[in-house]
Amino acid sequence: MDTPHIAKKANYPVELQPGTYFWCACGLSKNQPFCDDSHIGTKFEPVEFVITETKMVKLCGCKLSSKKPFCDGFHKTLIEPTNP
Repeated sequence: MDTPHIAKKANYPVELQPGTYFWCACGLSKNQPFCDDSHIGTKFEPVEFVITETKMVKLCGCKLSSKKPFCDGFHKTLIEPTNP
């Protein structure tokens, strides 16, 4: 797997308490947007990030953000497949 699985074509708005978190970069986690070790055996690694105060964040769901783990709106450029 060379590209991440797109878990969601939107962001994940979550309120986080202070602490260390691991964002799923492969898109395979059953605990989106957080890592559950589903990346094992792929080239992907979770992204560790620290929250210092309780706050609402928007975590990337498409896994293609340039500001990982945070959403940069890239999912809005993804085109839905059309039926002929």
